[in-house]
Amino acid sequence: MEDLKKLETEIIATIAAMDNLTGLEKLRVWEVGKKGRVSLLMRELGKMTPEEKKQFGPKLNGLKNKIIQAITDQQAALELQELNHRLQSERVDITLPSPSGNQGSIHPITQVMDEVAEIFTELGFSVAEGPEIEEDFYNFTALNIPPEHPARQMHDTFYFPEDSDGNRKLLRTHTSPVQIRTMMSGPPPYRIIVPGRTYRCDSDATHTPMFHQVEALVIDKDIHMGHLKWCIEEFCAKFFEIDDVKIRFRPSYFPFTEPSAEVDIGCAFKDGEILIGEGDDWLEIMGCGMVNPRVLENVNLNPDEYQGFAFGMGLDRIAMLKWGIPDLRDFFTADLRWLKHYGFASLDIPSLSTQRHNWEER
Repeated sequence: MEDLKKLETEIIATIAAMDNLTGLEKLRVWEVGKKGRVSLLMRELGKMTPEEKKQFGPKLNGLKNKIIQAITDQQAALELQELNHRLQSERVDITLPSPSGNQGSIHPITQVMDEVAEIFTELGFSVAEGPEIEEDFYNFTALNIPPEHPARQMHDTFYFPEDSDGNRKLLRTHTSPVQIRTMMSGPPPYRIIVPGRTYRCDSDATHTPMFHQVEALVIDKDIHMGHLKWCIEEFCAKFFEIDDVKIRFRPSYFPFTEPSAEVDIGCAFKDGEILIGEGDDWLEIMGCGMVNPRVLENVNLNPDEYQGFAFGMGLDRIAMLKWGIPDLRDFFTADLRWLKHYGFASLDIPSLSTQRHNWEER
């Protein structure tokens, strides 16, 4: 039997010099395959005496194991080398500017959400979120909406099939359920805004089955309508970028607030455009009011101790007013031409905040 040590050195050196996976596989078959050199040497053990088998058997097994291990190590090294080569050759230089024709843009809804959050966080509010699939209690009952209210009917609300207990979940019709969940999560005070998607069975130029709202809630001691009025005026002035904003409150009715009001902002209609902050016309932009004592009782708060206000508006609507977008349905058509026209550059970060005011002094 030939010198095994010399054979081992020769084979290991050949493996180490192999620079491609195809050649390495051929070498494996040549050396340790069924008809490889090492395999043929191991067959010769059958012709040896017991004493020779004891002498050469372990040596041949050791040789085979060392060769297999060397091949495995070299294979891993070559695969890593090949991967690194691919990474280098397929690399994209992200420091280069993208072609102007393929630039993306920020959707107006995303932009308006960022701007609204920027304004209200400067006023001391935090952002709250909640599920879009809601239970009847949070969406209606806790908000003092009676069983016979039209909003509960099939023509206005998207319901899911009944569960085993006969209950039906629904797609939330407003973001107000998050107010209930917030008030039930811990003790006052609360000062939150709730932006998010909502759903109702409606579709025309100013309504879509899915739309976006933002609501605000403040609960504390000694809260009054003056605080509500000041917050809305501050928001409108900053969002529409008007120094002397004209706001009026009209008495209205909402089950979850008492007293309730609709909020109008001064505007002018000129050449098919709406000019916010000019003229003698008025345009409704939101609803508001002091939180109904029954709502506070439903979340186990004492209305004799705590008071608060809430208001809400459609984010899609105020985006249409601010940027002159004529049709609400266009927000959801995914038309690249529309997005290019009304979209915002990725670096158009909202910076509407001004010096913080102490709203509690108002």
